[in-house]
Amino acid sequence: MANFKHKHPFRLLLYLEWILLGIALITSFSGLISHPHPRHLSGLQPTWFSFLGIFCIAILGLMGWKLPRNSQLLKQVHIMCGFVLCWLITLLAISGERILPVLLLIVAIRACLLFSWSGRVCVAIFAYISFLTVQIMSLMRISLWGMSLGRPLPPILRRLPPDELRRVMFGLVFNSALLFAFVLAFVLLLVGALLAEYESRAKLVQANRRLREYALQIENQATLQERNRIAREIHDSVGHYLTAQSIQLENTAVFLTQDPLKAASHLAKARQLGKDALANIRASIATLRNDPIKERSLLTTIEKLILEFQSNTNIAIASEIDLISTLPTEVNTALYRIVQEALTNISKHSQATKVHLSLKETAEKILLSIQDNGCGFNPSDNTTGFGLQGMKERTAALPGKIAIISKYGQGCLIDVEIPLSKLNY
Repeated sequence: MANFKHKHPFRLLLYLEWILLGIALITSFSGLISHPHPRHLSGLQPTWFSFLGIFCIAILGLMGWKLPRNSQLLKQVHIMCGFVLCWLITLLAISGERILPVLLLIVAIRACLLFSWSGRVCVAIFAYISFLTVQIMSLMRISLWGMSLGRPLPPILRRLPPDELRRVMFGLVFNSALLFAFVLAFVLLLVGALLAEYESRAKLVQANRRLREYALQIENQATLQERNRIAREIHDSVGHYLTAQSIQLENTAVFLTQDPLKAASHLAKARQLGKDALANIRASIATLRNDPIKERSLLTTIEKLILEFQSNTNIAIASEIDLISTLPTEVNTALYRIVQEALTNISKHSQATKVHLSLKETAEKILLSIQDNGCGFNPSDNTTGFGLQGMKERTAALPGKIAIISKYGQGCLIDVEIPLSKLNY
């Protein structure tokens, strides 16, 4: 039973199908009890035909255990076999014409699971034609292969005049046909809505799964980039200091017995290099803080960054900061990191003596400009630096524009422009 539920694509429709099959079986057994001598082929045991009809109902139910999935031909054969069984049950079972609408609804529900709307409508039309055909054959007392449909009329109806009787029977058939049409249309729309909701939820689950996968990939990529940046930072700064310190300590060992004064000088240089390496490590750790401007304004954090830069490098900074409104946290963080990275690059590589920093907010955009009078470089040659790449990525995420203008011997200019119209306050 658990395997059956697992294979069925929609459990609610499975339960509905079980209910309809139960109704068909109950109706068939009740007809067998109430009509012990039904009319069927002459010379044959009529009870066996009734049990054969019940057996066909069981076969129709078993066909729902595993619906065809991929092959369109198998789907069509499945529905055709369903219609054939419906007609056999109608001809063989007691009160088969009363069971037929229930069986046709089962076939229509399965068609909703197997086909698109065009196929569902075609199956519904064929089911309705089958229902009308049986109703007309029952009304006209037509026999098919010696098997008659319909039941004897109640005595009260047989007393009516022929014209009145035809009018009453036509009205009953018309009302039955109209009611079955409404029921069939309602089932198609209801099942279609349930399947559409089921497919929407499945797509949503799949989209969430893909989103989690993308988020994990982005996280892994960001982690890898951060590891590479830290590795480059250690190699370019701490590694340099430690290599130089190792050389000074080797020189100290060489001159320790021959020239104590030189040994002391080399040892002092080694100590200073160790202090410089420690200061560089502390600066790198400070750079990795998650929220550098937590509970502080952007103006305060940048001013503090400028004071630290001046005290550590003795490079003069002329700053102009004019912010009108309170910016979103992601914008403040991005601007702070861009300024921090720019000042770090100036202190390491520019050999500058002056820096001009300008941060202004207009009605349409935010303008950030950082310029130094250092040695400069060729931006097209600097393709592996994490600092410049990080500035570009942070600016593009806002989204904004960044321009890095530099030439050898002419310093460097970094211009950042962030449109306020694209920010979500």
